[in-house]
Parts: sequence; structure tokens; C-alpha cells
Amino acid sequence: MLSPYVPIVVLFVLAAAFAVGSVTAAPFVGPRRYNRAKLDFYECGIEPTPQPIGGTRFPVKFYLTAMLFIVFDIEIVFLYPWAVASKNLGLLGLVEIVLFIGTVFIAYAYVWRRGGLDWD
Repeated sequence: MLSPYVPIVVLFVLAAAFAVGSVTAAPFVGPRRYNRAKLDFYECGIEPTPQPIGGTRFPVKFYLTAMLFIVFDIEIVFLYPWAVASKNLGLLGLVEIVLFIGTVFIAYAYVWRRGGLDWD
């Protein structure tokens, strides 16, 4: 009864063993010589600026961009099962996916018109 799930369980066990083994072996295998440049902060080649003690607030546009990415990424997640089973779904499945893509496109057009995709 559970035989179809054995390969999945084996894959999870191998992934977990690789993750635990990599983390365990890293201190023993990795380099131990640290210098000032290695321990210094790196910000894409720009010298780091001193930050206020309380920290700074991130602009809201970063969060909005992340949310937009998640919304449109979820669309792709819903398109994969449809693409796999598209022959079995027939005309009704095609109409449903066209309505789904149309709804997401309306949301995309709305965000675009409101300037949500501008990086300025």
C-alpha cells in the first residue's frame, strides 16, 4: 500500500542526510584562516556606511515588489498541473485556464498602470 511512496521517502532521507552531513563537515573541511578583509562587511563593492543605532526603515516598495513576485509566482505554480493534464481536461479546462490567466493579466495591468513595477 505504501510502496509508491518509498522513493519519495528515500529522497527526503538522502536530502536530510546530505544537509546534516554538509553542515557537520563544514567546520572540519573549510579554511580556518580569517583576515580583516574576510571578516569585513561587503555591500557590492561599496564601502559600508555607518547605520544609526535604531536601524533604518526599508521603503515600502521593497515589500510591494516581494508581494507582487509571490502573486505572479503562484500563478505559475497553478499553471504547471494544468499543463500536465491539459489533454484530459478538454474544452472546459481550456476555458477555465483562459479565465484564470485573464484575471491575473487584469491584476498585472492594474499594477502596471498604478506604477507598482517602477523602480524609481
